[in-house]
Amino acid sequence: MYLLCALLGLLSLSDGVQPNCPGRCSCDSGPSVQCYRLTEVPSGIPANTKRLYISHSKIQHLQLSNFIQMFALEDFILLASGTETVEKDTFKTLHTLKTLELWKNKLRQVPGSLPSNLEVLKLNDNLIHVLHESDFEGLKKLKILELKNNLLSLLPASTLSSLVSLQNLILDGNSIESVAGPLILPHLKRMSLENNKLHLIPVNFFNSLPSLQFLSFSGNFLMKIPINLPKSLLSLKMERNQLKVVKFRDMKHLENLSHLYLSENSLSSIDGAQLLANLTTLELSQNQLKTLPLRLPARLQKLDISSNLIQRVTARDFQDLRDLKHLFLDNNIVSLFEAGALQRCSQLSNLALEQNLLLSIPLRLPETLARLDLKGNAIQDIAERELKDLKQLQVLNLRNNKISALDLKALEGLPRLRHLYLDGNPWNCTCSLLRAREVLKAKGTDVRGGQCAAPAERQGESWMSSKKIMRQCEHHLHQTEKSKDTKKKPKPEDHTSIKINMDDDYYDYELD
Repeated sequence: MYLLCALLGLLSLSDGVQPNCPGRCSCDSGPSVQCYRLTEVPSGIPANTKRLYISHSKIQHLQLSNFIQMFALEDFILLASGTETVEKDTFKTLHTLKTLELWKNKLRQVPGSLPSNLEVLKLNDNLIHVLHESDFEGLKKLKILELKNNLLSLLPASTLSSLVSLQNLILDGNSIESVAGPLILPHLKRMSLENNKLHLIPVNFFNSLPSLQFLSFSGNFLMKIPINLPKSLLSLKMERNQLKVVKFRDMKHLENLSHLYLSENSLSSIDGAQLLANLTTLELSQNQLKTLPLRLPARLQKLDISSNLIQRVTARDFQDLRDLKHLFLDNNIVSLFEAGALQRCSQLSNLALEQNLLLSIPLRLPETLARLDLKGNAIQDIAERELKDLKQLQVLNLRNNKISALDLKALEGLPRLRHLYLDGNPWNCTCSLLRAREVLKAKGTDVRGGQCAAPAERQGESWMSSKKIMRQCEHHLHQTEKSKDTKKKPKPEDHTSIKINMDDDYYDYELD
């Protein structure tokens, strides 16, 4: 009986034993094989392997014999292995192959005779300079095609005509100077041609792209937004081009467009954006705008107009933007900010006004603000009336202004304040400043301070941690308490000295 039990135990263990794994590889029960630093595709790969990943190797050539026994292979990824050539029909017999990724190699052309079941083909970071019509023949199930960072200069429409199921086409980082239309891809949802050399998009290019939702032409030489964009579009990226004018009347049919990115162009004015009724994000940073756009879409939630030439902010600019949550006006030359200019923005939570010419904190800001960034202005004082309504404020950045004193009353009305940045100001390091800091710490506010500018004997010291200042303030507090005791007031007050932690760990904080 004992021998029978032992035999059954051995049989049960043998059922779970995995085949031998090739050298420099690891095999798991996925079944998946991962290999590193090889000189050829290893022999002895288990026949039931579904995923084979090889990286950082020196495999100059791929051939049919490398994959002859891989009857179950679904995913093959070859990364940074110096591969230059692929023998014709190498992958043709891999009828189960769905994903082929040959990233960061030295391929000069698309591998020939790819299997018909392929769904994902990624050939990024190679040396492919031309696409042929035969490259994608029979790939009726292909959904994702990526050819980023190659040497392509042309995109003939007929080359991709056989990809009837294609959903994602990514051609970023090539040298494409022209594209031909119409591009007939009925199921295409995402297309990106970022960082190429396009000057013009043909009028008929989008005629047969009825499902396109995400389109990016960022980083080209386009002087105008392409016309006849598909009505299905949700997001359009046109940053880093040569746009001088945007004709929104040519885009008014884009009733689904919610995100429009126009940063880093040469726009001097924006008019007519209200025609895009469902726009929620508009990015206009690094242009040449001198005034805020009028008649913006009422559903706008994010407006980025940083790094322009804006001088004034008035209530008229924002009267209809009740859904606005994020407003970026940093790195302009704003010197006038009308009181209550943003009061109609009843959902605003993030306001960036750093690097402007403001002399004071704007009045009657929305009560919903969670973050207020005023770094790098010319603010001299913090007035109680400027902050008293900001009950939701969590982050206040006042770095690099001209503030010398901190009025505790101005901060007492900020119950949710968690991060306060005060460094880079000419602080007058009085004991009241230290008391304000300790009170803020007591209620959970992380404070970043700075160096003292006055009085002269404290110049250059940190009002955050100077032991000398601490001792002087403790002595001053002790003398004050002693003086009050000698007056024998009828109702003695409690003057508990403030304990100062000399080992506080201060750190900068940024919102996600």
